[in-house]
Amino acid sequence: MQQKWRWRTLGVLRRLLSCAIGSIGLLALLFAHVRLFPSSQVPNLPDSYKLPMQQEIGLGGERNWMVEVAPPHLSRSPLPPHKLDGASGNLDLDKLWKQPQKQDYVPCVEPSLTYKSTGETRGYLIVHTNGGLNQMRAGVSTGKEQTKICDMVAVAHILNATLVVPELDKRSFWQDTSNFSDVFDEDHFITSLANDVKVIRKLPKELATATRAVKHFRSWSGVDYYQDEIASLWEDYQVIRAAKSDSRLANNNLPPDIQKLRCRACYEALRFSPRIEAMGKLLVDRMRSYGPYIALHLRYEKDMLAFSGCTHDLSPEEADDLKLIRENTVYWKVKEIDSMEQRAKGYCPLTPKEVGIFLTALGFPSSTPIYIAAGEIYGGDSHMAELQSRYPILMNKEKLASAEELGPFINHSSQMAALDYIVSVESNIFIPSKALVHLFDKIEQGTLKEGRKLSTHVIELHKRRQGSPRKRKGPISGTRGTDRFRSEEAFYVNPLPDCLCHKASFTLNTSVMIQ
Repeated sequence: MQQKWRWRTLGVLRRLLSCAIGSIGLLALLFAHVRLFPSSQVPNLPDSYKLPMQQEIGLGGERNWMVEVAPPHLSRSPLPPHKLDGASGNLDLDKLWKQPQKQDYVPCVEPSLTYKSTGETRGYLIVHTNGGLNQMRAGVSTGKEQTKICDMVAVAHILNATLVVPELDKRSFWQDTSNFSDVFDEDHFITSLANDVKVIRKLPKELATATRAVKHFRSWSGVDYYQDEIASLWEDYQVIRAAKSDSRLANNNLPPDIQKLRCRACYEALRFSPRIEAMGKLLVDRMRSYGPYIALHLRYEKDMLAFSGCTHDLSPEEADDLKLIRENTVYWKVKEIDSMEQRAKGYCPLTPKEVGIFLTALGFPSSTPIYIAAGEIYGGDSHMAELQSRYPILMNKEKLASAEELGPFINHSSQMAALDYIVSVESNIFIPSKALVHLFDKIEQGTLKEGRKLSTHVIELHKRRQGSPRKRKGPISGTRGTDRFRSEEAFYVNPLPDCLCHKASFTLNTSVMIQ
């Protein structure tokens, strides 16, 4: 039975995907928005994929960190292996798609026996998320919007607050007008959190015009901050509005039940709206018709490049265009950015050309199907030409679906990103596009050439960085203050050990709890 590689969150490829691929591996056990389904058909929309119970998860181990858990009758086998004809012809296709060694980890997100369920509310918490899909999710919990949402669920629990369904970012670069229910399954979000936080769709009418406490919650705060400083606001206000929702909870040193609540919010409560899931499944089905495929998160979009100041390999005119966008976007605070410094630190995405070199060095043949998970690529065909020439089966939403099918989503960047997310989650391999700067600079300078030597470098460094579970990294030694928190590996990037346990210890703990 073949298992599927799962989508992994963004990480730093400068360390050759050690963080990113490892993190996505961890998230694979915890989070799935769509069920696997046969490639021959797209079924009527079933209930969304739920976090499997312990007994439903095979003894997969390390591979389990990176794959969708699928019933046997939905399994697919990879195409028969054959020798590569690329620079690294020492690898077979079966080795490229091969699953890593196994370790017995399972999700463990259920609350403890001492966990206090939602009680009488002290007031209402209003949250406005900002950023892209992943930012929203964590703040609620999947993109940055998702992660912000999830953190605010935990904050509402700490404050004994009723959470008003979060409002999504409508001020972003792409001016997306989507509401929460356009992107996520609102009913499921409310009901699945019923034992943790009371969630309502809108404020009661009598409080619609009430004075609100507008508060910038302190970044990377612990429970004490919310229970002492923020909870004191209930004495004068019935409504608190979180002016900022990103990174408002610490990554580490929070009570275990709060960490598990963050995981339940992120990996169980948040799932996409039915129409997004249905369209996502259609795209997956069509992509699978090409065989096992790579999902490539190619962050080479106008807003990403303008915001980050990354202009490597762009013309002077293109660099000036991006700088002008950054200067004219009032809510982007940093205007002067050194592009070379950004790139050296690994803050810039790989160019499409560099991605092609990287994939070739890993040994993927030109016949490999690739799904581009991204918006409109800056510069269009001119910047994609070399990647396209290396890998002709280069697909995206617009190639897999008709304009009519994409019509309901086309002007909504968060909904389009959700479709990319689904196709990425269901891919055999997911690759974020960050860094490897030192190698590509050598190629550009002529001190390193494509071929067996580069391939050997990449393969050797990548060998032990394929998704093995590991404990979340703490702060860099010697850092202080804000820099110390920034240097930590983010909770949602790698929720181990808080939300993942060895199967044996999890079974033992469960049996004790049952007794």
